[in-house]
Amino acid sequence: MKLLMQTRLSAMMFVEYFVWGAWYVTVGTWLAGTLHFTGQQIGLAAGATAVGAVIAPFFVGLVADRFFATEKVLALLHGIGAVLLFTASMQITFSMFYPVILLYCVCFMPTLALTNSLAFRQMTDTKAQFGGIRVLGSLGWIAAGLLIGYLRLEPTRIPMMMAAAFSGIMAIYCLTLPHTPPLISRSERLSLSSIFPREAVALLKARDTLIFVIASFLICIPLQFYYAFTNLFLNQAGVQNAAGKMTGGQMSEVICMLLIPWFFRRLGVKYMLVAGMGAWVLRYLLFAYGNPTDGMWMFWGGILLHGICYDFFFVTGQIYIDHKADAGFRAAAQGLITFITYGLGMFVGSWLSGAVVDHYALAAPRGAMTYEWKSIWLISAVISGAVLLFFLFTFSEKEDSEKENAQKEDTQNVVEASDTVMGSLPQ
Repeated sequence: MKLLMQTRLSAMMFVEYFVWGAWYVTVGTWLAGTLHFTGQQIGLAAGATAVGAVIAPFFVGLVADRFFATEKVLALLHGIGAVLLFTASMQITFSMFYPVILLYCVCFMPTLALTNSLAFRQMTDTKAQFGGIRVLGSLGWIAAGLLIGYLRLEPTRIPMMMAAAFSGIMAIYCLTLPHTPPLISRSERLSLSSIFPREAVALLKARDTLIFVIASFLICIPLQFYYAFTNLFLNQAGVQNAAGKMTGGQMSEVICMLLIPWFFRRLGVKYMLVAGMGAWVLRYLLFAYGNPTDGMWMFWGGILLHGICYDFFFVTGQIYIDHKADAGFRAAAQGLITFITYGLGMFVGSWLSGAVVDHYALAAPRGAMTYEWKSIWLISAVISGAVLLFFLFTFSEKEDSEKENAQKEDTQNVVEASDTVMGSLPQ
């Protein structure tokens, strides 16, 4: 692949994730502090991405893969998204804001898979080339957080307006990307099995795989507490430049991605997953007992654990599923797991996290709300810990020697697998 093409694809990834990072991290702070939305409403707003994740596999598999060139679909979705984001930024009531942000997420979430798909189609060696391109997505997310934190825009609508502007830029830029026509014939019959083939669903018949999927679904529920409320929590705790500090999580994510092969060879699938779940428990405990003065190290610890929280669980989980699925159905199996976890699990988590936050709401002057954050984070830790214990005592790796040898070979491709999962969902 030529340097010019690599640069064009890298720019695509940078803007794609800049758009997401610009509005998603701080939206709860704006909704709570300025618009005085309830915890339930904030949770649902953050969980709109989960609804988009549920719909995305159907949209990509039944529409984008069959009827239209990828770059044109991306341009259309980002163009509509720009209008919807700007419209959402102008709303002041939940009844008007939520439908708009929900429609936006239905448009945006498929673009995560589509940008990956377009990039893969232009590469001559995906293993060697995709990582260097995809890392620009993480840098885009980091850049958005640093900029918004530096300008102190977190409690305002401006981050969402900024994201709308960059979404419009992305729409125009997508039209300049290489032509990437659909690979599936329009004449092929549309069916649910086109998205989730029976062979992929059949993976759930194996006991340990089913336990893994159940645990993955359950752990995604307390995870939504972090995604929806951390920025609001840090701001209410008095942390300066919270959005900028939170980018430390993405920085640690990049470092942990490089360390996964080393840990994978020494810990194996089960204890990599256990370490990932345990990191979520520890993160919530650090948030519960930290403070912005002498306990600021706890807040930093909770933020920097993001690399272990995300990579050790989600990336390792994708490697596990990739190992279990037959070669011809690995993509479908990954789509099914993403649907169950990032879609259904995160959606349930968005509802539960909002309900818990509302339960611990404290009245404050001028209509704003504060919250008993220690109790909220302890509940998150308890739920995460319960899932961890369930997984620890029920999951086992029983593989014959042939599969064990195959797994050892798979560890050489961990970086490639980890790059792929980075294009799935919330970081």
